[in-house]
Amino acid sequence: MIDNSSRIAEMTKRLTQSLAPSHLEIVDDSHKHIGHEGAKGGLGHFTVIIQSEALAGKRMLQQHRAIYQALGDLMQTDIHALAIKVL
Repeated sequence: MIDNSSRIAEMTKRLTQSLAPSHLEIVDDSHKHIGHEGAKGGLGHFTVIIQSEALAGKRMLQQHRAIYQALGDLMQTDIHALAIKVL
């Protein structure tokens, strides 16, 4: 199995810089998807649990877009699936 610690560190850095969360957890769910098409290519499956003033009062779609924008190219190069929970 791939060690995703460097991916999680980069995701944390980007989300922190962009959204200044008061709470941020990134869970590596890749082990649940062994054999899945995205896992075969080495991309990760993650859950982001985040609380940020930058996301407060926004609709879910706006929140998700802000997170995707903060993660940028990681959405193409490192992340196959991303579950998002905004607190």
